[in-house]
Amino acid sequence: MVVSFLLWFPQFMYVPILSPYLETIGAQYTFIGMVLSSYGVTQLLCRMPIGIFSDLLKMRKPFIILGMLASLTSCLLFLFTDSLWLILAARALAGVSAASWVAFTVLYPGYFAPHEVHRAMGSISFIVVLAQFLGMAFSGYIVDEWGWKAPFWLGVLFSILGAVLSFFIYEPKEKIHREPVKVKELVSVMKEPSLLKVALLSIIAHSIIFSTMFGFTSNYALQIGFKASELTFIVFAFMVPHAVATLFMGRVLVPLLGEWRSLKWAFFMAAVITLALPFVPTKGLFLIVQMISGFSLGLIFPLLLGMSIDKIVTEKRATAMGAYQALYAIGIFGGPFFAGLFNSFMGIKAGFYFVGVLGMIATVLIIVWSRREDRSKLLKKVASGKDLRKHESI
Repeated sequence: MVVSFLLWFPQFMYVPILSPYLETIGAQYTFIGMVLSSYGVTQLLCRMPIGIFSDLLKMRKPFIILGMLASLTSCLLFLFTDSLWLILAARALAGVSAASWVAFTVLYPGYFAPHEVHRAMGSISFIVVLAQFLGMAFSGYIVDEWGWKAPFWLGVLFSILGAVLSFFIYEPKEKIHREPVKVKELVSVMKEPSLLKVALLSIIAHSIIFSTMFGFTSNYALQIGFKASELTFIVFAFMVPHAVATLFMGRVLVPLLGEWRSLKWAFFMAAVITLALPFVPTKGLFLIVQMISGFSLGLIFPLLLGMSIDKIVTEKRATAMGAYQALYAIGIFGGPFFAGLFNSFMGIKAGFYFVGVLGMIATVLIIVWSRREDRSKLLKKVASGKDLRKHESI
């Protein structure tokens, strides 16, 4: 859990100030969108291979170590260059580091009983959100006090610590010998319908958060009167409810409403609040909107994370997780990229409209899929009842 924290903390030290920083060194919205989206491109390319090789080798720890070293290299690049193209490379390398999260999210649930998957995912998601929150919370203040490069200095220091500690992670050995997983079987995992549905929803969710809070929200906030040092208030408003939601989801919401209903209401809230964001004229109301957005998105991510491997056998879970995380990386690069294009041609509000509509589409898909699943369960129940009556008559 400590190394998980140190994977994400350095990367999110600079997220709130990255777009404004790129503006100060001459980048246009389209190029800013490219930089933000490069983080997702490398995740798309790397997460699937990491998942597959992790399953084939039955090892997670080496990939965790490599992820920490990639994070360190990325922060060093950011620190020592002002070249826009090298900054693009640095953000892409941060995506390689984030791709190693596949190994983290398979190793960590292995410490728990099989029926505690959602609880484990809620816990590890809380650590991620805590790292994001603490990393982002003071970046605006740090920049105000020590300049644009200060978050990258801190990122380097914490990445070194995470890289050292990653060598001491405990990876339990498998007690039961299994035959090596065949590539053909791994491909079948990637075609699992439930996995593909969850991945599509995750693409949309990541498009929303990486186009807003992790993308252009800071730029819009500065336009309506926030100062760089006041970006800290926006981070607090978003990330505190976001962190609370990760714990609330597994312990309260899912047991009460079930997976699909929980997803439906979370996506609906996220979509409505994203569409409303460009109409917010004042600082106070802006912070309230950020609180609702943070909470709704905080419900979505751990729920989808658990659903992605819930129906997959243990020895194939890294592959399933790799497929899931590779697919949702489409949202990490697609969302900011297209939002950047819309912002360049139609103004900064256009990107919020774009991802807000995507959230509404996700809500409709959830309603359709949940009804189909309910109908399928009902038909199976009816068929089972008929078989039972037939057996009794015999």
